[in-house]
Amino acid sequence: MAKLLSNFRNTFVLSLILAGVMIYAFGRIAPGGFDNGFWQAVFRWVHVVAGILWIGLLYYFNFVQIRVMPNIPAELKPAVGKHIAPEALFWFRWSALVTVLAGLTVAFLRGHVYLHEVLSFGLAGGMVEGDQQYTLMGIGIWLAIIMFLNVWGIIWPNQKRALGIVPADDETKAKAARIAMLASRTNMLLSLPMLTAMAMYQTLFN
Repeated sequence: MAKLLSNFRNTFVLSLILAGVMIYAFGRIAPGGFDNGFWQAVFRWVHVVAGILWIGLLYYFNFVQIRVMPNIPAELKPAVGKHIAPEALFWFRWSALVTVLAGLTVAFLRGHVYLHEVLSFGLAGGMVEGDQQYTLMGIGIWLAIIMFLNVWGIIWPNQKRALGIVPADDETKAKAARIAMLASRTNMLLSLPMLTAMAMYQTLFN
């Protein structure tokens, strides 16, 4: 067992296989079998797993790396910039993409009425009584989309300059690092309202 757990890839693959077995078992006992509702559940699972990785790394950057970096001795900082940060940013940006795509897929599978309502903040149906739930869920979805665009449009391009992945002079690197930090802090700011919309909606209205 220790040999298995010592290998990250093997541990993750086994966990994925076990999860797949459980997903299949749920499909076997679900009232509708492997119907539309089952696939909603599958993509919601993907959405949650990817979201945990995305927001977990966002919090790692803001709670740990950004705060601690100024206190790390200069001779040790290259280890973070050349090895840890690029790896973390790889999982960070791709988990953001998977989170958003899986979430939109869940909304699509729930029907075009639901998708239109949440993306329009409940205005697609003329904002009748009771549509406030779509307004709040729509806020959460659009906050997630803004955060995703922030990752790919601002954080990642500037981090490539700051980390030297893309050639840049020292002044450009410093400016890029600050822009990336502020964008990351913006995502941290938006994360709790976004997560509140997701959690409260699924608990109260789903």
